Amino acid sequence: MFQNTKENLKYPIMQIDLKKIYENVKYMVDMCNQNGISVAGVVKGFNGLPQVVDQFVNAGCKYIATSRMEQIIGLKEYGLKLPIMLIRIPMLSEIEELVKYVDISLNSELETLNRIEQVCKYRGRKHGVVLMFDLGDLREGVFDEEEFIELALYVEKALKNVDLLGIGTNLGCYGSIKPTQKNLGRLCSIAEEIEKRINRKLEIISGGATSSIPLLIDGKMPTKINNLRIGEGILLAKDLHDFWKYDMSHMHQDAFVLKAQVVEIKDKPTYPIGEIFIDAFGGCPSYEDKGKRKRALLAVGKQDFGFHDKLIPKNEGVKIVGSSSDHLIVDIQDLQQEIQVGDILDFHMYYAPMLYLSGSLSVKKVYI
Repeated sequence: MFQNTKENLKYPIMQIDLKKIYENVKYMVDMCNQNGISVAGVVKGFNGLPQVVDQFVNAGCKYIATSRMEQIIGLKEYGLKLPIMLIRIPMLSEIEELVKYVDISLNSELETLNRIEQVCKYRGRKHGVVLMFDLGDLREGVFDEEEFIELALYVEKALKNVDLLGIGTNLGCYGSIKPTQKNLGRLCSIAEEIEKRINRKLEIISGGATSSIPLLIDGKMPTKINNLRIGEGILLAKDLHDFWKYDMSHMHQDAFVLKAQVVEIKDKPTYPIGEIFIDAFGGCPSYEDKGKRKRALLAVGKQDFGFHDKLIPKNEGVKIVGSSSDHLIVDIQDLQQEIQVGDILDFHMYYAPMLYLSGSLSVKKVYI
């Protein structure tokens, strides 16, 4: 049966199951802790919604992490007590806010570190930093090893209000580079060299994100890695299942559900009529002519979910055809049940739609 609209509900809705999220976080935190690894729970994927962040806290994350300053400020004002980590290199224009609200930040630029030191000195505060080394993914981080070590030594010896907490790296987010024993082993070797020169242990050796979890599952994580920054692997675990081919059946992959309302049902051709040019986003999609088929139009679009091909219809027989800014088009020809205008269709999702939907002001958030 499909859920029919109720007058007191406004769609589209993002339904968020807090119990399932808690269980996912608890499972991942326990697995990491058993291997000597702390978890920085990355909350940007659901826009830092406080009710969801509470599940990260309750389930044992050591840090809360996000790339968005507005989320950090909101969580501090909400009353979050765990240390917050900014996982995007700070902008010079936000250093005042950084020092006021953020406990730890990822850094790679000398100028930025000096500015943090200046503001900390003026405000009478301390700030922790994790220096980022680029192992080949070519996003953030110092690329030259000796330059990186010298930067670490500079922070340790020259900056009085900025504490060198550790070092880290990012893999997979831009260059699609797979974390391996070899490249993370190099990070560990660099950490050892820094520790030797500063004559103390680093608190954090952060070995990446969800893409590093397979090394942990396979028992191949270098032992010196003691932190991971995990978002998708906690919230959905779909990447680990679908792309890495790990059995993640012990984790919920449906903690976030999009509920969208049908606004039109028509039999229509499957191939556009006329001279095909470009769509509203400047693209030129390809189409397959399957004759006339029954389609439903739903009142949610790219502005809300970003990528329609990363949505997963819950009902067998519903197939996503495409989308525009404000509409999702689905084929319902093979759907066994009869649906009507006003009915609600449910969709599970990958990480990208979760990111967009949670931040959309047009999508109501409902917690169960």
